[in-house]
Amino acid sequence: MTDNTITPDDARARLKDLVEDIDFTMLTTQDAAGNLVSRPMSTREMDENGDIWFFLSDESRQADEAQAESEVGLSYADHKGMRFVSVAGTAALVHDRAKMEQLYSPSLDIWFEDGLDTPDIALLRVRPTTSEFWEPKHGKIVMAAAMLKALVTKETPDDTMRNEKVVG
Repeated sequence: MTDNTITPDDARARLKDLVEDIDFTMLTTQDAAGNLVSRPMSTREMDENGDIWFFLSDESRQADEAQAESEVGLSYADHKGMRFVSVAGTAALVHDRAKMEQLYSPSLDIWFEDGLDTPDIALLRVRPTTSEFWEPKHGKIVMAAAMLKALVTKETPDDTMRNEKVVG
């Protein structure tokens, strides 16, 4: 259900907060046989334009798949906080050294032995076309109490989750 008190700008800002706070996503691409393939990726940033950035090797399967079929999906889940995000967008490989310097952190040295000098390092930019998120409207404790009440009374729980759709 949509909470009518949230503006589109507030929804975009909340989407950014969720994407950057949850961090890990499952990036879904399409392989050469047309199968959907997902793998975990760590979000580096959702910028002021709404683009979501990741580091990867431009020699990786996900890079090849994103170049062959740019339509991708991102799925974020924080099951403990009951917060979820789904993003449909278009992906592009980017080799912008300044952007890499802005987003790189030493924790990435695990995957990129030579840091920013790793020969095949690249960025993957996902430009969302449609995003959607779900989270407790009134906090996790209130939601849990409503669910418990619904179990006891055998009634459908109140509208406890906020669900917002963000286009673009």
